Amino acid sequence: MHALFDLAALGIGPATLLMFGLMVVLLLTGMPLAFVTLLVALVFALGFFGPMSITVITSRIYTFVNSFVFVSVPMFVLMAAMLDRSGVARDLFDALKLIGGRIRGGVAVQTIFVSVILAAMSGIIGGEIVLLGLIALPQMLRQGYDRNLAIGVVCAGGSLGAMIPPSIVLIMYGLTANVSIGDLFTASFLPGLLLASLYVGYVLIRSYFSEGVAPPPTKEKIPAAEKLRLLKGLILPLLVVTFVLGSIYAGIASVTEASAVGVAGVALSAMVRGEFSWRFLRDSAMQTLSTCGMIVWIGIGATALVGVYNLMGGINFVAGLITGVSDNPIVIVLLMMAILFVLGAFLDWVGIALLTMPIFVPIVKSLGLDPIWFGVLFCMNMQMSFLSPPFGPAAFYLKSVAPPEISLGDIFRALLPFIGLQAFALAMMLCFPQIAVY
Repeated sequence: MHALFDLAALGIGPATLLMFGLMVVLLLTGMPLAFVTLLVALVFALGFFGPMSITVITSRIYTFVNSFVFVSVPMFVLMAAMLDRSGVARDLFDALKLIGGRIRGGVAVQTIFVSVILAAMSGIIGGEIVLLGLIALPQMLRQGYDRNLAIGVVCAGGSLGAMIPPSIVLIMYGLTANVSIGDLFTASFLPGLLLASLYVGYVLIRSYFSEGVAPPPTKEKIPAAEKLRLLKGLILPLLVVTFVLGSIYAGIASVTEASAVGVAGVALSAMVRGEFSWRFLRDSAMQTLSTCGMIVWIGIGATALVGVYNLMGGINFVAGLITGVSDNPIVIVLLMMAILFVLGAFLDWVGIALLTMPIFVPIVKSLGLDPIWFGVLFCMNMQMSFLSPPFGPAAFYLKSVAPPEISLGDIFRALLPFIGLQAFALAMMLCFPQIAVY
């Protein structure tokens, strides 16, 4: 059957520009990304191939939502939603003051450590930043920490969930790139710790060598009974992390099965603490439904658009443009990173992964590069997009719980040094791939 309106006569170059322009115009109207991509996919499918092409779109969507690994996404989101509502994060923060109280800038360092453990428990951001904004930020401001440092630590630390397994960003990359998610988790572990170490190093350097950035360490003695009580706050979180990541790395469970283990672990923690109730479960489930609904709809729209664009010959067209820039594979990867960084300032990471990876990953493989390594680079890049203006989500999450005198402009200015640290970590990953694919 013929197309209803002949867009094929334009040729793939003008059609690509028209597709991109239409997406930008629709996004500027405030329409959600999921519906923009779905509408554009529908228009170009009908314009290029006619009504019969709709079956191709639906089959691609079915393949996307039918993936067994995709089940792990709502499980990890549910785990994070339960953590938001339990007191585990507060107890964890209190327990780590045994370390933080001994050094200058200790509360900021303590916040980063808590971020790493929470990231290894849930794998998503948003909830972490809000939790730390409620627990750590007021404490740092009250003790006289430099405001910019306190803000930056909360946002950058809370965003580590994008990098540290079991990261949902890694899961979505694995789904779109068709690579082992277990291998991605193994590869991203050291880079995630490297990034956290850079944050800790920056905090310590600023605290010890800049006047008035952090208060001196407290000298008060903590009784042994109090130390024991505080240390109990470490037990449940570390057990959950051990069971989730340990079962994956030991080959006992797949990512999907480990996500269920994590949910059971957090639920059991809430029961032990006496926090588990019908309301606790219902509110956690509703938050999970809302978050996963957004992810699934963006996935449906992006999968449909990429499928139609592939049929049009667009993926080969874009691949030719990118590989034609240089014969040097690193230059091509740098161009991809630049494209991802620009897109990250305006689009959600789920949409970026599903729209760009079907184009970028085949190029990476054709250049003889490791798609696992590229996946870690992608996650590091998305880590930067969480902090980057004008739409860095980390800033908006913190603004929702920050004191009213802290403006969005203040938050974005405070994040600039941490974006620089992320860029440095990305450069290290480019220069020394062995950090990831050891």
